[in-house]
Amino acid sequence: MSGVQKVEVASGDDGRRLEKWFRDRFPDLPRGRLEKLLRTGQIRVDGGRVKSSTKLAAGQTVRIPPLQETSAGAPQRTYDGALSARDKTLIKSLVIYEDDALIVLNKPAGLAVQGGTNTDHHIDRLLPGLAPKGADSKAEIPRLVHRLDRDTSGVLLLAKTTASASFLTRAFREKTTLKLYWALVIGAPRPASGRIELALAKSGAAHQERVIGAPTREDIKRLKAKRAVTLYATVAAAGQRLAWLAVRPITGRTHQIRAHLASIGHPVVGDRKYGGADAHPGGDLPRKMQLHARFLEVPHPEGGVFQITAPVPEHMNEAWNLLGFEEAQGEEMQEMFEE
Repeated sequence: MSGVQKVEVASGDDGRRLEKWFRDRFPDLPRGRLEKLLRTGQIRVDGGRVKSSTKLAAGQTVRIPPLQETSAGAPQRTYDGALSARDKTLIKSLVIYEDDALIVLNKPAGLAVQGGTNTDHHIDRLLPGLAPKGADSKAEIPRLVHRLDRDTSGVLLLAKTTASASFLTRAFREKTTLKLYWALVIGAPRPASGRIELALAKSGAAHQERVIGAPTREDIKRLKAKRAVTLYATVAAAGQRLAWLAVRPITGRTHQIRAHLASIGHPVVGDRKYGGADAHPGGDLPRKMQLHARFLEVPHPEGGVFQITAPVPEHMNEAWNLLGFEEAQGEEMQEMFEE
């Protein structure tokens, strides 16, 4: 990597600590070198000096100096380092649409979008495999503009240029997008369709959200609770045992759909984090989480409105076949959520 980079913080990184943001992108950068770059003002956010503990906000710009060498003088493995042929084949196999401004992946369940503790294999690390042939700079590597949970499958949008990344990040931040998910849940919700408006805050458990019904100002300040709104409608049901829901998140909080559906007594099938042992009814149903980002509508960086639908993954197709559901039943649900 050469030269100074200026990278806009994606909506999925809102609230993320600067240290972790760097660690995900530059896993070989020593902590001491990162701290030195911060102390000397070589790393800045929106032009200002920051600390490793600084929490980033979507839309901010991070200045990244050249990182060719570590403090020991050894070559630095950069974010856009070499990938194996297997990795390149994998990331290319996920592409369901591409044009001059964006790429859309159909992310499989079980593959993380970004790295973390004990997570070295993730979409973000594989993105150099989608760079134009012969590309030798990160500026040419597609970048994330939003995220999905590791065990959620479906539409994942990438920007191909800095300009399109800025445009799409702003669209997600300003909620000018329409996202629809398909979920298989335990039980049949009553009413069959509705609105869930419950605030979410970190629970203290690892990577889990706590639902707060009517947060006071003290809750918001002390727990950092955030407003969260989810719309749902039942597409079909298997008696009172299981139901197929179409879900539209109005806000975009971490684990929002999963936490909200569990809070009304209908956790997503396979979601042990929020549904516990009751999140799987047993029998022949696949044990993977049954939550799929089915459809996305977003303003296109080059004008007009872009729409994309991601095919349902094999484990959900298997569940649908066992329960006698037909995909055509869900195709008209989009109209129910238009505002």
